[in-house]
Amino acid sequence: MPPRFRYYRPDFSPSPVDVIHMDLTFSISDTETRVLAETLFRTRSIPIRSLRLNAKGLEIHSLSCRGIWCEYVVEEDGILVSFGDDIPPGTEFVIRSETICHPSHTLLEGLYYDETPKGAPPTQITQCQQWGFERLVPCIDEMTAKCTYRTTIIADSRYTHMISNGDIAIPRQRLAKGYSFSHSSRFLHPHPVSEELDSITYENTTTPMAPYLFFLGVGTYASYQRTFEYPSGRAFLLELLCPPGSDPARAEQALDILEDGILWVYLFTGPHCYEHVEVRHEIYRLYTKRTKLRRRGADEEDLLRITRQMEHLDQEILAGYTYTGSVYREIGMQNSDFGGMENVGNTTISTNRLMPFAGMTDAGFEYLMRVKLHEYYHNLNGSEVTGETPFEIWLNEAVTVHIEQQYHAFHFGEEYSRLQTVISLLDPADGTFARDTGAAAMPIEPDGFNDPNDLITSVTYVKAPEFVRMVEEILGKEPFVWALSLYHRKFAHANASRDDWINLMGSIAGMDLGPMADGWLKRSGFPTVTVHPSYNPNDRSCTIRLLQSGGDPPWVFPFKLALMKADGTEIASTCHLVQHAEEEIILEDVDSPDYYSLNRDFSFYGLLDYHPDEDLLYLQARTDPEITARFLAYQSLASLEILHLMQDPGAAPSQEFITLYIDLLSDTELMEGAGAHFLTIFEDAGDPAFAHHYLAAYHARRSLELAIAQSHAPTLLALYRAYHQTDHTWESIGGLAAFIRNRQVKNLCLRLLARLDTPEVHEIIKNQFRNSPVSTDRMHAYGLLIASTDPERLELFREMMDCARKDPVVWEQFLAATTSADADDLVSLLREIEDSGYLRIEQANDQRAFYGRFARNRKVSLETEEGRSFLSDALFRLMVVNEYTTTGLLTTFSHIDQMDTKTHIPLMEILVNLLNHASSLTIQQTLKRIIMGNPTALATYQSLKGHVSDLEL
Repeated sequence: MPPRFRYYRPDFSPSPVDVIHMDLTFSISDTETRVLAETLFRTRSIPIRSLRLNAKGLEIHSLSCRGIWCEYVVEEDGILVSFGDDIPPGTEFVIRSETICHPSHTLLEGLYYDETPKGAPPTQITQCQQWGFERLVPCIDEMTAKCTYRTTIIADSRYTHMISNGDIAIPRQRLAKGYSFSHSSRFLHPHPVSEELDSITYENTTTPMAPYLFFLGVGTYASYQRTFEYPSGRAFLLELLCPPGSDPARAEQALDILEDGILWVYLFTGPHCYEHVEVRHEIYRLYTKRTKLRRRGADEEDLLRITRQMEHLDQEILAGYTYTGSVYREIGMQNSDFGGMENVGNTTISTNRLMPFAGMTDAGFEYLMRVKLHEYYHNLNGSEVTGETPFEIWLNEAVTVHIEQQYHAFHFGEEYSRLQTVISLLDPADGTFARDTGAAAMPIEPDGFNDPNDLITSVTYVKAPEFVRMVEEILGKEPFVWALSLYHRKFAHANASRDDWINLMGSIAGMDLGPMADGWLKRSGFPTVTVHPSYNPNDRSCTIRLLQSGGDPPWVFPFKLALMKADGTEIASTCHLVQHAEEEIILEDVDSPDYYSLNRDFSFYGLLDYHPDEDLLYLQARTDPEITARFLAYQSLASLEILHLMQDPGAAPSQEFITLYIDLLSDTELMEGAGAHFLTIFEDAGDPAFAHHYLAAYHARRSLELAIAQSHAPTLLALYRAYHQTDHTWESIGGLAAFIRNRQVKNLCLRLLARLDTPEVHEIIKNQFRNSPVSTDRMHAYGLLIASTDPERLELFREMMDCARKDPVVWEQFLAATTSADADDLVSLLREIEDSGYLRIEQANDQRAFYGRFARNRKVSLETEEGRSFLSDALFRLMVVNEYTTTGLLTTFSHIDQMDTKTHIPLMEILVNLLNHASSLTIQQTLKRIIMGNPTALATYQSLKGHVSDLEL
């Protein structure tokens, strides 16, 4: 049987050489870049006679080894260099190469074209994660090949910026026409004699850098700068590079957010972050105060007094990570497969998420503040300490996401932030649990992969951080930050494996975490825990029996629970480490509980199988003070309602549930703390027999929401108007967070009212659409309008399209709002967008917002004939444009076997047709995995259409 994957862990054995330094010269023209590279290697403990370098898509003009005879053979994705004699152990040698690479418009790896301002030379940037560096220069393109760099860029003098990693060694200068770029090479002379050229040289010597972190960029940007000064007095420069003509006020706000994140990392991370907490908050308050006073032109004496206060307080704490460079730069990239990339000193961020643009929605703003903190923290976790192989990408990302989540909770509140994550896990259509059980599911650390992008999924960014969170729960918060700091110190400027991290955490925990790690990292899925509680009044003991399923050997995880009184008072609580398939938790000398609060804080990544009486669920949904356990009780009740309406579509929803819903919506404390997403009603019946019946579940949710609106329209309208008055403009992240939560409540009320679909409600929605100054409100109203029967809906759709096309931020949101809508004629609207000429299929933002969001609208994309036709057409176009986007869309088909049988043949037909035409190995393997992962649908298809050949992975 052929191998299932192209790459396995043994393929990443240690290189026979260390990479010490790379001296690179890039001579950039509009259509090609010539690269002169001199790489210093040192042999390790054994002599070598040959060395294989990674190289992909390069024109090789010459390759030699200084002072050593060699010859080379160009192979697939590499170059084999053979030497005349053995090179002894511990010997340094230099390989010199002259190569040409060509930028691409659609392959967003290596060097490619980004959005170019009118009249400017073409913007060109690099994306080197994971193996993009070998598209620039022959190299050892592995995460362990950490070295220092000296990079010279020669390019058109019209570029405002010519950028690479490190500090400037030779400032930018104009080259005389006919200047000899290199006395030893005529190779670097592709430019016309008349072209004005500049050169600049950077040196990156402080932090030896893995090649995937290399960055090169030439472009035309507006630059905004400020000095960041730590409370200790140390300072470095912040720079934001954004599109010319950007609003200076928005750029300054973007720098405010970045500055806030850097300060937060300094004050609230690190091994001592739980010590002197009040002092840390006071420093944060003073820093914020000084920033505001400085902006208002305050007296220098007043500013100096605050600075001295901070310096004094700073001596009382041991701070967290301090940036080591002289410049930290954020660069807007309009076209990228990723939202951000932590190139050392030069973070690239999707331009639409770089600044809090006027057209940005609240969700976009939350992403913006997360991605800025995330990429900055990668300077420590990912750059200074780097995973050993691509199999450790999860380690770089999961720890960083864990810190990112803490920062988000700092501003938005623990309840809101944690609940947001839990919803992303539980969403039955597209949540992490659904992705972790479908045909396309892969473990956090799979046995192998075909492309490194296979390892960058929601499992990496959601499940893996939940594993880190469980480890933190086992160790305790303070021991965990000590362990994390020890990890960063021990492996500073080096590489770490999964075992390095696990063993270190285990040494602090005083237990072997290896079995736990193997379970969570090496298999997909999660445990389902059946709970049987009982109380013995004779000895006042409570026994909670746990039976877990979903894995053999059993999963290891922390399980938090509490015994509760009816008024929400806690009787007793515990956190128990589950290690076996069956366990008992015994709480002694306790009062009889009125209900049980289980999996508090969502302490383990998995599901509960626990079905108390409905009256107890209603009691818990009203009184449990722990937000996630309370949410799970509410969700159990909502799922029962959806199940009831799916079983009997003509039935009336429960008035008791409707009353609960309105009471919770009217609970100001709950809404201001957790936000309106607490009241999420999933299109999920909580019963596997009804799972993945998307249209039926949608109609059930719609019926439930209509009943809520019909029963309580005056209350909803009053709440809408009350929260409508809470909109304010940006002043601070924390202040904006409160307004975001309020807007959620307002727009939830509007969505419920929209179910009435009356002219009066249409006018309310149109008023919000036309008059709200907030993009979130306008987009929400737009989505409701095009799903309504309002006679102006098509006119408004075209008006919105014409307006949105002029602003890339609004355009992306327009695409997402349209493709996610519940409009009956959705596909015809999408065809109209395609025909408009405004959609750019080569742009990753357009791909994700338009085709990606439509694919996730499964009630249309999978369960209607016109939706399947549209999705099939999109996939055929996309698979020759962007492999990464295409494989992401294919996960939409993961649960065909659980869908209505009438969809099996048409959906399988789409997949088989794609397989017959796909040229990409990664796309082929993804298709095969999904086809074979739905054996029932495959058997039905083959019984009517014939055998599908070549399905072996």
